Formats: sequence, C-alpha cells, structure tokens
Amino acid sequence: MIAFGRSLGLTGDELRQGGIGGLLHDIGKMKVPDEVLNKPGRLTDAEFDLIKQHPGDGHSVLLETDGIGPVPLDITRHHHERLDGSGYPDKLAGDAISSMARMAAIVDVYDAITADRCYHKGLPAAEALRKMWEWSTNHFDQKLLQAFMRCVGIYPVGSLVRLESGRLGVVIEQNDNSLLTPRLRVFFSTKSNGYIKPEVVDLGRKLGSGGGDRIVSAEVPDKWGVDPQRFLLVDA
Repeated sequence: MIAFGRSLGLTGDELRQGGIGGLLHDIGKMKVPDEVLNKPGRLTDAEFDLIKQHPGDGHSVLLETDGIGPVPLDITRHHHERLDGSGYPDKLAGDAISSMARMAAIVDVYDAITADRCYHKGLPAAEALRKMWEWSTNHFDQKLLQAFMRCVGIYPVGSLVRLESGRLGVVIEQNDNSLLTPRLRVFFSTKSNGYIKPEVVDLGRKLGSGGGDRIVSAEVPDKWGVDPQRFLLVDA
C-alpha cells in the first residue's frame, strides 16, 4: 500500500495513514472462527456471511482504539466495496468509494490471489494482474489499477530474482524508466551458496554507480532455502 501510494505521489502523513490502513484493514478477521477462516474447501453461504462481517467488525474495533484516523477506518470498512455496488458491507458504488479504499481494494485482492493459502496456490504476478484487469470493468478503478500495474512491475516488490553475477536479491522498488530494472537488496550468493552482506543494487544505474548487473531469472525462495521478505526492511 505504501509503495502504491508513493508511486501516485502521496507523501507525509497521507502516505503513512494509507500504510496504517493497509496494516490494519483485516483486523476484523480475528472475530471469524478459525475453522471458517482457514477452511480449505468452498465456503457455504452461511460461512461466507461470517467472512463478510470482518470489515464492519474491524471498523468497530478501530473506532474504540485511540489514535486511529479516518483513513485507516475508511480502508478497514470499505476495502471490499466494488465500483458496481456489488461489494460489502455498505454496497457503495462509484464515487461513493474513496480513492484510498479503491487503492486498498486493489492491493488486498492482489495479495490474496498471489499468496499461498490453505485453500489455494498463489498465482504468478503476471497472471494475477491479468485476471484483475479482466475484473476491473466492474470491480476496480481502472486508472488506479493501471498505476498499480506500473508500480508492481514485471518483477513485483518482494519477489526473488537471480542476477547475472550469481547473487540473489529481493525487489524493493520499481524504476519508473524501466520495469526490467528495479531496485533490489542482494543478500545471497548462489556461487558460494551462502548469505552475503545485504546491499542495495539499482539495476537502472551503470556499473560504479550502484548498478552494473542484470536479472537473469525469477526464483522460487524454497529452491535456495531463503526468505526474501526478511530483506525488504531498510535496516535488514
């Protein structure tokens, strides 16, 4: 959510509030029974009704929490609203849905369909974005979705890639000029099969100015026994 906001030019407290909303948006799921939340098969209508209560439940929890501003409250309650009015809990449509809630809806669905869950295997980023574009006519703000697709890029933030030098890195940010040359944090050598000191590499720059390498493949973390999410943090 923060990366998406930055790509749209958001700064300061507005960006921070959007990030807080991203962190807290599903807090209402703590009231959903585990056997429903983690059910591997299709939900019954009654079980889905329980799931649909989580935006309202989360909103109620945050209303009673000191220091929560209107943006996280809006995101938490409205991240399942859809432009055609088919969402929940308030069946908002069109301009009644705020830009932040529209952004959160896109981020939430992308995360849901690319992540491995007990009830499905996550989709590759490219396929996930294709499906979301197909749904966008009725569900998502198409201009925001296009911006999100540019933000995510061919190698989405958080994905693991192998460089020509033999190093592994996690994508930390896209470069506006080329979706093929993101900024990475490298942390592992496939040649020595061991961790190296984390270093930021900007593939959009030339050798000697923080670049000078190129991506040869996207990698599956399990293949190398690494967790790239650990190295997304600035101080990792």
